[in-house]
Amino acid sequence: MSPNLVLVVVIGVLSAAGVTLLLERSLTRVVLGVILLGNAANLLILVAGRAGGAPIVGVTPEGEMSDPLPQAMVLTAIVITLGMTAFLLAMAYRSWLLLGHDEVQDDLEDRRIVERALADEAQNAADRGDDAGDGDPDDAVASAAAFGTVGRNA
Repeated sequence: MSPNLVLVVVIGVLSAAGVTLLLERSLTRVVLGVILLGNAANLLILVAGRAGGAPIVGVTPEGEMSDPLPQAMVLTAIVITLGMTAFLLAMAYRSWLLLGHDEVQDDLEDRRIVERALADEAQNAADRGDDAGDGDPDDAVASAAAFGTVGRNA
């Protein structure tokens, strides 16, 4: 039996929405992303399994039995997703109590690394004689965009 096209589309949409939410800075959205990805993984595993009768020897003919492994894997995945959700909710709640919001801030060490990389890039461009080190604002914006620092307070 081939998987239903609607289920395949639902799995794709859940996965895409989950990944999109995971990339956000708000811990609440990260929690929702983990939940959506967990549900997408569960559906994917169930769709991959074979449908049939109860996998009990003597009750169902051997050729018509469903595969019990995907069902066991889904149960395990549900428990893991529940644990991750509880952990992330506790982290979001703690962040809300301490800071008043659940936004994840930039790491200062990451900012220093980006600044050093931009300085090295400007120095290398100046050594090569490129016009990248001429102070053109467009070059700085392009370099910052490459490192993902546009629009953030440094």
